[in-house]
Amino acid sequence: MSEQYIVSARKYRPMRFDEVVGQGHVTQTLKNALKSGHIAHAFLFCGPRGVGKTTCARILAKTLNCENRTADFEPCNECDSCKSMNRNASFNIIEQDGASNNKVEDIRDLVGHVHAAPPKGNYKVFIIDEVHMLSSSAFNAFLKTLEEPPAHAIFILATTEKHKILPTILSRCQIYDFKPIEVENIKSHLAKIAEEEQITAEPEALHLLSEKADGALRDGLSLFDRIISATDGHVTYEAVIENLNILDHHSYFELSDALLKQDIPTTLQLFDSILRKGFEAELVINGLGNHFRDLMISKDPMTTKLMELGGKIQERYIEQSELFSLSFLLTALQLINECDSTFERARNKRLHAEMTLCKLAMIESVRKAEPFQDASAKKSLSEL
Repeated sequence: MSEQYIVSARKYRPMRFDEVVGQGHVTQTLKNALKSGHIAHAFLFCGPRGVGKTTCARILAKTLNCENRTADFEPCNECDSCKSMNRNASFNIIEQDGASNNKVEDIRDLVGHVHAAPPKGNYKVFIIDEVHMLSSSAFNAFLKTLEEPPAHAIFILATTEKHKILPTILSRCQIYDFKPIEVENIKSHLAKIAEEEQITAEPEALHLLSEKADGALRDGLSLFDRIISATDGHVTYEAVIENLNILDHHSYFELSDALLKQDIPTTLQLFDSILRKGFEAELVINGLGNHFRDLMISKDPMTTKLMELGGKIQERYIEQSELFSLSFLLTALQLINECDSTFERARNKRLHAEMTLCKLAMIESVRKAEPFQDASAKKSLSEL
């Protein structure tokens, strides 16, 4: 029988704090708390999906009960407590999904386990994921226990929507805000996994996957697994675009070149070919706005570092940015912003986007004609 396949998000789930990607501000603070012995009885981990909230909760729970913590307050992953935790067989940790167990009866059942001492170790840790999904009555049933738990009980709550949690709950928790993971951090992590799995992967392909992950490492790993299956372990930039149906940078480079040349027929043809691939008009316009923004910051070495791009793609941006004036880019961004803000009200969304593209193509013509126009006759592009 062949070995059971394990998705990368599970196979490479961090086992120590220093393996967590992109959340150093959280992991270091937790390690400092362990070092000083100032352990809160309730934590609230907030942030977008797939950034390591539940992973950090499990590592903290494991470290609290570890029999042989390392000198830098990491779990040893070798003692009986750590091994049982790694096998998801520990009686010292109770995990509950707030989305599917959100009734007051569910919380009362959980509270019933709080006062029982841990069978082994010092702490019994309760992890409640998606805690914002609890009903108001469930929150109220949880309040007293959260405020005055027994010494051996630690609560770790995780949520993607902190604003939905009652202030009375927030006031009883030590709050940690997890941030979206930067593109370069996701890319580096994917590159390590590719090397570990002996997979050939182009840097540009990994960068595109990392961008598509939108700050969520788990999403990046899922996309990575998908593209590996589709390409038989040879991950190329072209393969990522084809299999994930991504609107890549090259499409925007071509569109920008046509706009700069004031070539409206070519612009509309390129736009049509993009729509035929299944992309929404609003997505194309917003992507073009991001493209012009990246061209603008590529014009100065001081701001180029703000781009989450690298390699040949960044070089291409710098090269194309030299063709555009700053006034063109600022006007283009204003027009795109106006188009975006009125998109929902437009009945014919394709026509709405095409009109914006035509205005973008006419920026230079209008700008050159303005000095010769009578002041009373001037019209901005947005008024055309």
